[in-house]
Amino acid sequence: MKKYLKYIKPYAKFYITGPIFMLVEVLGEILLPWFLAKIINIGVVNHDVPFIIATGAVMVVTAIFMAVGGILGAYFAAKAAMNTGTDLRMALFEKIQKFSFKNIDDFSTGSLVTRLTNDITQIQNMIMQTLRTCLRSPGILIGAVIMAFVMNAKLALILLVVIPLIVMTVAVIMKTAFPRFDAMQTRPDKLNSCIQEGLVNIRVIKSFVRDEYEEAKFDDRSGKLAEYTINAMKTVILLAPLMALIMNMAIVAVVWMGGNMIIAGNMPVGNLTAFINYMTQILSSLTMLSMVFLNSTRAVASLKRIDEVLEAKVDLNDDNALYKDKKVEKGDIEFRNVYFKYYKNSDEWVLNNINLKISAGQTIGVIGSTGCGKSTLVSLIARLYDADAGEILVDGINVRDYSMKNLRDGVGMVLQKNVLFSGDIMDNLRWGDENASEEEIIEAAKNARADTFVQTFEKGYETQLGQGGNNVSGGQNSAYVLQEHCLRSREYSYLTIQQVLWIRQLKKI
Repeated sequence: MKKYLKYIKPYAKFYITGPIFMLVEVLGEILLPWFLAKIINIGVVNHDVPFIIATGAVMVVTAIFMAVGGILGAYFAAKAAMNTGTDLRMALFEKIQKFSFKNIDDFSTGSLVTRLTNDITQIQNMIMQTLRTCLRSPGILIGAVIMAFVMNAKLALILLVVIPLIVMTVAVIMKTAFPRFDAMQTRPDKLNSCIQEGLVNIRVIKSFVRDEYEEAKFDDRSGKLAEYTINAMKTVILLAPLMALIMNMAIVAVVWMGGNMIIAGNMPVGNLTAFINYMTQILSSLTMLSMVFLNSTRAVASLKRIDEVLEAKVDLNDDNALYKDKKVEKGDIEFRNVYFKYYKNSDEWVLNNINLKISAGQTIGVIGSTGCGKSTLVSLIARLYDADAGEILVDGINVRDYSMKNLRDGVGMVLQKNVLFSGDIMDNLRWGDENASEEEIIEAAKNARADTFVQTFEKGYETQLGQGGNNVSGGQNSAYVLQEHCLRSREYSYLTIQQVLWIRQLKKI
């Protein structure tokens, strides 16, 4: 857990002030039944109206302080939880940005989306609930037990039986709940993957009339999630009634014994009323603590999944690069005895002993059947994957010896599947160079043959694009991506992959 302290330290003041303010509410909870006992024992019995009014006023003031303490405690708990969760989500996203394609394949996109959303939310809920109850519930429990013994030590002995019984019940349920919550947290991964595929490929689904198939697949995964959730929630559903049963039986015993004491004149009526209130507070605090523990088991499962991402070893990095400041200048490319396969335990190589030289300015066409490794060949140049054996040189330097930023800044790629982002056309085109002027963007658009059809839109370069560019054609989508690389490729190589793969070094598009 020490590794997560860095996400907590910046908000330490919220972690401290939140529980402290909750103690104000605890104090009020403990005092109110005592005041009520005083009103009954003194004010009602003696018909002392001024005493009743004065004590009632004190109770009102106490309730106001309780409300203020509760509101501020909840506010600071929310601040701590939301800020910590935001920083943790950002750290998770930054780590994913460093992932290679292999790392992403290992987790799957749907799983990573779930970890960034649902799992982080579970952590935030746990922090918020814990800060609100870490002092409040134990404080009320301890205070109520003490006051119960002050009111009547003999009656309070019942608590020595009830509390251990409840604690054992919670422990057994938690032991059952953890593996169920752990299994439940993996199910949204599959559902999110199904949703993502269905939305991204909606045009393909409609074209092939596969709506019913996709609906059935979604229904199956959604049903599995519901099944696992219900299985996990059975423990939560069982907990509250069991605790209520135990405490209500205890209250019945208290009323019976206390009633006999009142009849015998050994205890004032007000004390029994206060005692029952304290018993109710004890039930409430124990129920709240048990729910915190149960939610913590769910949060621990989420934390485990987050930890898997944060601790994942990124198989592509430039920590050992010899020329981190070096940039691609000419664009000469050489493959020397290169071997590559996607699955390391496979006996079949995707690329087998590739030897290839491409001089700057030279045009090469690589032709082959689907799946023969054309895209993989180019991906190795930009270190989207690393070769298993051999080496790839750019300007005579091994690609592993460049910083990945400088290497990839020197390579422009247009893949078979091009992706645009939500926003206007101008924002998308600035992906190639965020500092490019409007004139440079339009010039690059003309070079990519995109300016003509951009001008056909009513708002031109300010036209909003849907997610993934779903409101433009495939050809237009490719043209936008091509233009981004026009902006990037002023001084270095430009690579494009289509059905026939072209690798091309150009000084200027």
